[in-house]
Amino acid sequence: MKAIRRFTVRPVLPEPLRPLSELARNLRWSWHAETRDLFQSVDPERWASSGGDPVRLLGSVAPARLAELGGDRRFLRRLTAAADDLHDYLTGDRWYQTQSAGLPAAVAYFSPEFGITAALPQYSGGLGILAGDHLKAASDLGVPLIGVGLLYRHGYFRQTLSRDGWQQEHYPVLDPNELPVTLLKEADGSAARVSLALPGGRALHARVWLAQVGRIPLLLLDSDVEENDLGERGVTDRLYGGGSEHRLLQEMLLGIGGVRAVRTYCRLTGHPEPEVFHTNEGHAGFLGLERIAELCDRGLDFDAGLEAVRAGTVFTTHTPVPAGIDRFDRELVARHFGPEAELPGIDVERVLALGMESYPGGEPNLFNMAVMGLRLAQRANGVSLLHGRVSREMFAGLWPGFDPDEVPITSVTNGVHAPTWVAPEVFRLSARQIGAQRTEDALSVGGSERWDSVADIPDQDVWELRRDLREQLVTEVRRRLHASWRQRGAGEAELGWIEGVLDPDVLTIGFARRVPSYKRLTLMLRDRDRLMDLLLHPERPIQLVVAGKAHPADDGGKRLIQELVRFADDPRVRHRIVFLPDYGMAMAQKLYHGCDVWLNNPLRPLEACGTSGMKAALNGCLNLSVLDGWWDEWFQPDFGWAIPTADGADGGAPMRSAMGEDPDHRDDVEAAALYELLEQRVAPRFYERGRGGLPDRWIEMVRRTLTLLGPKVLAGRMVREYVDRLYSPAAHAHRALDHDAARELAAWKARVRAAWHEVTVDHVETSAATATAQLGSTLDLRVRVGLGGLGPDDVEVQAVSGRVDEEDRIADATTVPLKPAGGPDPEGRWLYDGPLALDRTGPYGYTVRILPSHRLLASSAELGLLAVPSEETGEGAGVLLR
Repeated sequence: MKAIRRFTVRPVLPEPLRPLSELARNLRWSWHAETRDLFQSVDPERWASSGGDPVRLLGSVAPARLAELGGDRRFLRRLTAAADDLHDYLTGDRWYQTQSAGLPAAVAYFSPEFGITAALPQYSGGLGILAGDHLKAASDLGVPLIGVGLLYRHGYFRQTLSRDGWQQEHYPVLDPNELPVTLLKEADGSAARVSLALPGGRALHARVWLAQVGRIPLLLLDSDVEENDLGERGVTDRLYGGGSEHRLLQEMLLGIGGVRAVRTYCRLTGHPEPEVFHTNEGHAGFLGLERIAELCDRGLDFDAGLEAVRAGTVFTTHTPVPAGIDRFDRELVARHFGPEAELPGIDVERVLALGMESYPGGEPNLFNMAVMGLRLAQRANGVSLLHGRVSREMFAGLWPGFDPDEVPITSVTNGVHAPTWVAPEVFRLSARQIGAQRTEDALSVGGSERWDSVADIPDQDVWELRRDLREQLVTEVRRRLHASWRQRGAGEAELGWIEGVLDPDVLTIGFARRVPSYKRLTLMLRDRDRLMDLLLHPERPIQLVVAGKAHPADDGGKRLIQELVRFADDPRVRHRIVFLPDYGMAMAQKLYHGCDVWLNNPLRPLEACGTSGMKAALNGCLNLSVLDGWWDEWFQPDFGWAIPTADGADGGAPMRSAMGEDPDHRDDVEAAALYELLEQRVAPRFYERGRGGLPDRWIEMVRRTLTLLGPKVLAGRMVREYVDRLYSPAAHAHRALDHDAARELAAWKARVRAAWHEVTVDHVETSAATATAQLGSTLDLRVRVGLGGLGPDDVEVQAVSGRVDEEDRIADATTVPLKPAGGPDPEGRWLYDGPLALDRTGPYGYTVRILPSHRLLASSAELGLLAVPSEETGEGAGVLLR
């Protein structure tokens, strides 16, 4: 019979065991091995059956066992030590508290998903895992962050396979009372609420759940409350589910409701108000509108409010393709704002203008969430050096006239939270070398360029560690494969072969990620005979462990999974290649620990960063990847291999072909390059043995990976970069933009925009008498400009110089400001001059441009305005140096 109501009965812990509750409710246990070991010792079998979830564990332990532990002095000593350690972690000074004054009092970090632990399944893939690692690293560093997201009642889907290998989705119901979260409550004990106005006089209400991630509060908004109608209750039903209006409401609740939740949390707890708001992707972009509305209520107009909000906002883009951005119909957005809906004090047209693709090639009737995010943030970044370049090109239309290199989007390369992803065995091996505390600090705080102590670990220890982790992976794969086949309908008698799946002494390659087409799950299948030869090689075999989920609406991705599953089902190779369904954090950790090589073969440059290979590297796994995302930035032959690609990005000689844009030919060529690497370089090195019977050269690559790559890929490094390069400048800008300064800046921008059509470069001349000049010489440059109604304090006149190509385009440009030499003349023109140093040989050119200039601008490109000489004004291509 089915229950008509569900509720949770919590155990009453004996008084000596009360600290267990606090330890279970703070998600630091998810990356703190001693705390997990303590919970495991409560009841090892129930710990395993609970999936390593302390809340579920404590809800199922027999009262007799709890009473027994309450009298176990050894257990109580361990419990006291763990509780004291957590207290010290939460209250003591950390890296952030030792930095110079002036850092933000608090930072609000908004993301549509957070991957903290499998026990809180509120993530779908890399974006959520990155957000979770960001919070954990901020906690370890002591950064006063407040996380903001949504609590999805069904989370992301669980994946199984049909008998013929087709992905099937299941949406389990998550009861917040069974999750490691607590309800945020008002002083009177009632649940704290936020509300949004909807068209037609309706409202969307949400309560706020609090997950404590170490030192970081994570606020999760939940619309499944009785005050809502059925439709509104379902707004937070599924991660990335539903149609356009459903997604719009989710993003309005995340952005607008999220700001209101932050205000409520700070009011109730006394937490400092955020000075910086960080938008992790465009989904939360509406937070800027709510903050403008707050300032309008305090007396600012929209334009001044916009400037004040932009100053303290950081926007991170994670997608390298326009198709990955949420875009909504203009009329749909208009219906949800204005007098009859949300933010009634803001003109709907001002809202729409923030998201309109008002640039060449844009869709004028679509509202683009990333475009709004960029317009509402004074600072923006991509998530790797290559992705920063791709983003500057993709969004260059917002800054017309500027070269992509000057578009004000920087990059902070992602990192991963090592204490979450490093195997306990790796931690213990390091702790034997340098001590547990130094190891913990190195993995969480980071800061060193090299981990030289790895050099002191004997080769034998490194190799035994890698084999131990590989053997654990084999055991885990067999267990999961058995469960998968049972779900697919196989009888127990059919599955004896699973005991022979994988071999702990065979080179093991992992490939696990989401399954959009650009990640090319099935590139390895382009030549099946060649792959079979690799899998079944009599002396140097390889084995493959593959996992991944396709979006429920992506039938193309599901077909890729089915194609791979059918290949892996072949009795000839099924002991060497497996597909594991329901890829998630718990599975991922075993894969990263146990694989020898991590494979990544996306279409370059469509991988924004890709952090799975980082997690594998921290466990001594070598990367075999296309030069995309972070691998393009940090690849060295010491760390692994670069798969040659059709665009010539292979870390060596270009691999050009005449295939043009034919995707099939491209995939054939790149798959062949992958096979050749595996056959000629990867497998031979793994199986090659030195005099001591060990694969000396392979072990040295593992050692170099840990020594040189390990410190780079840390989330601690990433968060420290955010603090130094983005959060701190944003906090200073936020403080500088008080109400008067915001009004001043808004009025100045309006005046500059109105007058800019009159700004001209009228005449340029130099002291060069010929078309050649000597290296190291200096030219005198004189420029006459028209500023219309503006003055020299409103602009900067620059000389831009550098090498030129055949079409006179300047590359690697150097800019030098010119100074006013007098004026205005009777015609209202100003004279500027300055030196032009000729510091490079070869074809060399220069030009002059005028940009807006104000002390409160973060970038001279911020307004997207510039004036350059007309073709009649200049002197030609410049000078030729010898």
